[in-house]
Amino acid sequence: MILPHGRPRYILIGRGFGYLSLITDAYSRKIVGWALDESLQAKGPVAALNMALQANKGRMKENLIHHSDRGVQYCCTDYITLLKQAKIAISMTQNGDPYENALAERVNRTIKEDMLQNRGFVTFEAAKEAVQRAIENYNALRPHGSCNYHTPEQAHQMEGELAQRWHKSKRRDTEKIQQEEDILVTQNRP
Repeated sequence: MILPHGRPRYILIGRGFGYLSLITDAYSRKIVGWALDESLQAKGPVAALNMALQANKGRMKENLIHHSDRGVQYCCTDYITLLKQAKIAISMTQNGDPYENALAERVNRTIKEDMLQNRGFVTFEAAKEAVQRAIENYNALRPHGSCNYHTPEQAHQMEGELAQRWHKSKRRDTEKIQQEEDILVTQNRP
């Protein structure tokens, strides 16, 4: 199981923002931990990780990997200590390419845009209630092509390989693009 984690998402609350942190199980696409916090500090991601660890205490298997971007929240001592205590391997993106953490980015976008419809909220509590409902609906009601059209909750109860009902897009290899850009820069030098 890989637990991808993207950067916290901004949610408009009153005249400020709340920061949503999500932990997603890569196998089932289930959001297994989340936190909405009033600051961008590590407190929110740490709370989301704690929720994921507590919710899956009896189900955790060996060889778990936590993948994230290189945000300071995921490099801080508290976060790293929790992962090490749970014997979860740590993986981070190499150079900030969103494709390196595409699953987390996609789940974040789905919650914010599809489920919350990019709404703003008057109070922090109203935002927290809406986020909780959105996550419950996402986990229980939204089937995924990457999970053989099971909901994340259904897929989370399964074992073995899940058939994927989608095809990878033909995205150009980023390494090839970088080589082409380097050639263009070299050719255009005086």
